[in-house]
Amino acid sequence: MNTVFKRSPWLFLDSGPGSAALNMAVDEALLEAMPRLQHPVLRFYGWTEPAASFGYFQKYSEVERATSLRPLVRRSTGGGIVPHDADWTYSLAIPTCHEWYSFAAVDSYRRIHEWIQSAFQRLRIDTELADVRRKDERGECFIGCEKSDLLWRGQKIAGAAQRRTRAGLMIQGSVQPPVPSIARAQWQSEMCAVASENGVDWGRLEWNPDLAARAGELAAQKYSRPEHNRKR
Repeated sequence: MNTVFKRSPWLFLDSGPGSAALNMAVDEALLEAMPRLQHPVLRFYGWTEPAASFGYFQKYSEVERATSLRPLVRRSTGGGIVPHDADWTYSLAIPTCHEWYSFAAVDSYRRIHEWIQSAFQRLRIDTELADVRRKDERGECFIGCEKSDLLWRGQKIAGAAQRRTRAGLMIQGSVQPPVPSIARAQWQSEMCAVASENGVDWGRLEWNPDLAARAGELAAQKYSRPEHNRKR
């Protein structure tokens, strides 16, 4: 495994299923909290209904035509349309004091998929990183691929999008499970195990009232609002 974790404490959050607006709001609240938390946070979450998220810079009208999934929610990160009807969704928030924050976008993108690749390897599923980009004209994340996306038998099964601010780095990712025999809980467990073997000391994130209130505010005032989702 090429991904190296320095010995340090990380935080873990399994927030379960949420609405499209709340899921995006929790990720933004975690990014905003990085200066206070000062430790990376790995979050796993699901969706209470089939939905699609799309990149911050995409045009709503094009997204609306490209997928029948609803609701549609605009992410704070880039990338294309991601279907959330059967995927495994995660995010990784990194504070500015951590080495991952200093990596170029292409390097952090490769590292997150090397991590996922190692987790699948522990589950005896062989995958590979894409060595070239295969362009998709429709703006859909899982049609075509970017360099360093994770492939299984030539098909893209994991992609991600990033946002870097003065507060930290946010990576939002989606995994399309390659085989039905692997449970999501197994994959999540192996993700944590890979990191533990490479130096991470896990602690659970306390989901306190301040974080909950900020996420609720962002969900109500931003991610559930048409003026945000239809802004382009």
